Amino acid sequence: MPVRGMLIGRSRIDRPDPQDQRTPRATPLEGTYDLVIVGSGAGSVCAALAAQALGRSAVILEKQARFGGSTAISGGVLWTPANPLMAEEGLADDYARARRYFDAVVDYEGPGTSSERREAFLKVGPPMVEFLRSHGMAFFRPEGWADYYDDLPGGEPRSRCLMAPLYDARALGPWAPLLARSPVGGGMPVHSHELTDLYLMRRTWAGKRMALRLAGRMLEAWLRRRDLVSNGAALQGRLLEIALRQGIPIHLSTPVDDLVVENGRVTGVQIGDSQQGEGRVVHARAGVLLNVGGFSRNAALRQRTGRAPTGDQWTAANPGDTGELLERAMALGAAADNLDAFWWVVTSQHPDGHWPEGTRMPDGSIAPWMHHLDLALPYSIMVDQTGERYCNESASYMEVGERMYARHATGAAAIPSFTIFDGLHRKRYPWGATAPGMTPKAWIESGYMKRSDTLEGLATQCGLDPSGLAKTVERWNGFCEGGRDEDFGRGDRVFDRIHGDPSVRPNPNLGSIRVPPFHAVAMFPSDVGSAGGLVTDARARVCRDDGSPIDGLFATGNTTASVMGRSYPGAGASIAAAFTFAFIAAHEALGYGERIDAQIARD
Repeated sequence: MPVRGMLIGRSRIDRPDPQDQRTPRATPLEGTYDLVIVGSGAGSVCAALAAQALGRSAVILEKQARFGGSTAISGGVLWTPANPLMAEEGLADDYARARRYFDAVVDYEGPGTSSERREAFLKVGPPMVEFLRSHGMAFFRPEGWADYYDDLPGGEPRSRCLMAPLYDARALGPWAPLLARSPVGGGMPVHSHELTDLYLMRRTWAGKRMALRLAGRMLEAWLRRRDLVSNGAALQGRLLEIALRQGIPIHLSTPVDDLVVENGRVTGVQIGDSQQGEGRVVHARAGVLLNVGGFSRNAALRQRTGRAPTGDQWTAANPGDTGELLERAMALGAAADNLDAFWWVVTSQHPDGHWPEGTRMPDGSIAPWMHHLDLALPYSIMVDQTGERYCNESASYMEVGERMYARHATGAAAIPSFTIFDGLHRKRYPWGATAPGMTPKAWIESGYMKRSDTLEGLATQCGLDPSGLAKTVERWNGFCEGGRDEDFGRGDRVFDRIHGDPSVRPNPNLGSIRVPPFHAVAMFPSDVGSAGGLVTDARARVCRDDGSPIDGLFATGNTTASVMGRSYPGAGASIAAAFTFAFIAAHEALGYGERIDAQIARD
């Protein structure tokens, strides 16, 4: 039976006494390891554990002061078809079915999406998960989290996803404050898939139960003095605990400035100005694995390679996503592909570029709101500056972002677009990080959220074509009465309906825009990371333009050109790929690639 409710689980290993656990930076950084892993995001611990299981040494070097990379501040999901938990629960899946679906979704053709890489990702993912479980990693399968295109051949309407149970970070002892966490949500112990119900706390019994469940978790945590984390922090926290237990050396605040090359082979890394000393070289006997994220916050590289308009002004990516080592690898001859693709998540801003009330964190940083849940709810649409819809607003965040850029490229200005919603929407649902039914005065007074008693007045405030918006809303309202979006199929997929309001019938994603006052917010293509990067082959080796591998250099995660190209098959697809190819990289670098080949060769 799927795990739901209060998901406070323990890993299979015994929890250490925080007082007995070694302190951060207690282990000196040695001069040589078999495998040097740069970055602490998804897959780094997996690669280090694999190296250790093969009898070899590994070290993890992280430039930031906290462990976990982008994964720790993410939803923390792994999309892994045919995973062992599915089999244990009697949910049938296999490679052929998953491959049929993957090929139907991923239409980008590039070296990163080769048939060999697709096969490696899908076939090695399940044994990678089992490997982590054998080391004490705990996962559960969130029931009901459909593939993003569940209507395509091979699509799964239930769930191919894995998550880590809630985690008490106290188990990390002195490392607990060094675990990266999402700034959004105030650290609430709630899983990503539970937010759908929580959004509807004023509308459904499931939402009310979820709100009570969350309150119970928070009360228990307070009474028992637990430091409960969820999602990416739970995933990376559990892996960090395992790594510390296994004695894997991890060094934070240790930036890598350059790659060391000898006779055409990458043999180590040069550490920059850090606690480890300036200009120090750490040698790698077998190879260097780059897991340093992407380049979302590298404005110059985005301007050279990205679609217009682009830049780092909208990104919600990890502050460490600056791409220096990606550029260094390219300077050494590494090929790159798909550099104009990012993991899009539409966000909102004032049209003049300033962030709305509620996005600034206590430390002064900005945590942009990601509106993929908001856009799926009824009584709302998103339009371009002519007042026309151009996509299924309930589709995956990646698809909506791609549609926004595609629409903008036609000359119909879609950056920014505008979400239009009526008074009923504002009474029933949240927006951004606010509770359901709340519309702060500061939003209206600042001009972030426009408001008018008429659609014509709203269009004028936003600079939209009033007649175009009126026609669009009239057509939309007709669809709502009939229960089907005849233009873009909003609500046709199981995935769409999961994020709708089930109390709205016959289609939980549709709702007429009729009740004043009407509201509008400017929407921009934010991202949580880059989808393009270094070209790697099925063995995670970084390749040149001619396809030949650079000896000793491996990469995974957002450092690479994604195996998904410009698509996203399901929640956590990029994280799962990072884990899988990190696992592959460790075996290949250390001379055990035949084990991976044998797994891939299986039917």
